[in-house]
Amino acid sequence: MVSMKRKHEEFKIKKSVYGDGNKWFRGSIIGKSSSGPVYLATLKKPKWRLTHLPVLMAVKSAEVSDSALLQREAIVLSNLHACPYIYRCFGEEIMTGDRNRIIYNLLLEYGSGGTLADLIKKSGGEGLPESDVRRYTRHILEGLDCVHSCGYVHRALKPENIIIVPIITGTGTEYVAKIGDFGLAKRAKQMRKMMTMSKSCKLRGSLSYSSPETVVDKGLQQESPSDVWALGMIVFEMLAGKSVWDGKQDSEVEDILSEIGKGHGLLKLPNQSEVSEEAMDFLKGCFAGKAMDRLTTQMLLNHPFAAGLGEDSEDDEEELSVEDSEENDCSQSSSLSLSDYESDDWNLRVKKPKVDEEAISVCSLLSYEYNAVDDDEHGSSCVSYDWSNMPLETEELQEVDRPLSLSVCY
Repeated sequence: MVSMKRKHEEFKIKKSVYGDGNKWFRGSIIGKSSSGPVYLATLKKPKWRLTHLPVLMAVKSAEVSDSALLQREAIVLSNLHACPYIYRCFGEEIMTGDRNRIIYNLLLEYGSGGTLADLIKKSGGEGLPESDVRRYTRHILEGLDCVHSCGYVHRALKPENIIIVPIITGTGTEYVAKIGDFGLAKRAKQMRKMMTMSKSCKLRGSLSYSSPETVVDKGLQQESPSDVWALGMIVFEMLAGKSVWDGKQDSEVEDILSEIGKGHGLLKLPNQSEVSEEAMDFLKGCFAGKAMDRLTTQMLLNHPFAAGLGEDSEDDEEELSVEDSEENDCSQSSSLSLSDYESDDWNLRVKKPKVDEEAISVCSLLSYEYNAVDDDEHGSSCVSYDWSNMPLETEELQEVDRPLSLSVCY
């Protein structure tokens, strides 16, 4: 109990140390990312029209001397700003915090619908309706294709890093999945350069979403096919309501992935029934044992499981403000499962999930206190629980070695 209290106090201290921005108030901590804590921020003058900033934002902060990951994320997002399936960056800001500390802030899009991990958790282990899975998969694929087309590898793709943003279309309110947390993203050509220069590269991202070649080579082959493998893990988790590795220890997961990476067998998925053949075929394309045999994002976009979804409403959609969002009912009831794959120990039985009608309102968001004790209970717009305080390598530090031309607020 004492340690829980201490942890919560530490988060509050960080909040007071960082302080408010020039045009926004810093709110509660809503999660943590690969680069540290994430805060909810609100505009000081919500009705002020002479600003490009939204009323609610997610803000990542760090002292300038420790902001390499944040600066790298800003660089990556500046090259991906045209993609509607990647969360938006509203700018960078440097200010003086408590005790004259120089604080670097990255202002990002806030997902008022929570994260994909939140939706999966709310399904109670039963998974999302396949129609929702198809739609979210299409969104993630669009974003990931943009990332790969620009020469980047995400390296930390998982449900916690996918935010859900409500939008208004001609037919009503819809929910769009957007990729977030680019603190570990890297250009593919730099990955290949590191492969030839060093054998001490560290594995980046979560083991549960790591590909076989990444585990075998300790991160040296963490390229675009690795992101596709992670996507397959996310799709399975949406369908089944739990991870492929549910009930397995990290050592077991690493052993299985190592064997697959060495060409000894294929991934065995838990056995289920009543999921479409298209969904199963899609997963097979993501889970090819060899990276060269895995389908690319372009191929997967043309796969029947995801093809033709989400293309009609792009012209007339606009963002839904939190004030207008009355319900967070991103998923509806259905039953689903997977078949034809070999079954190991467990056999999931699917029940009809309850429809979630939890309201999203400004009041509940602003009064929300992040429970620093239990990380699993709360999601964030860009959550990455495995990579706080991860040191950068020399090649990675060179990438963010750039002059800062930002507004400084006192």
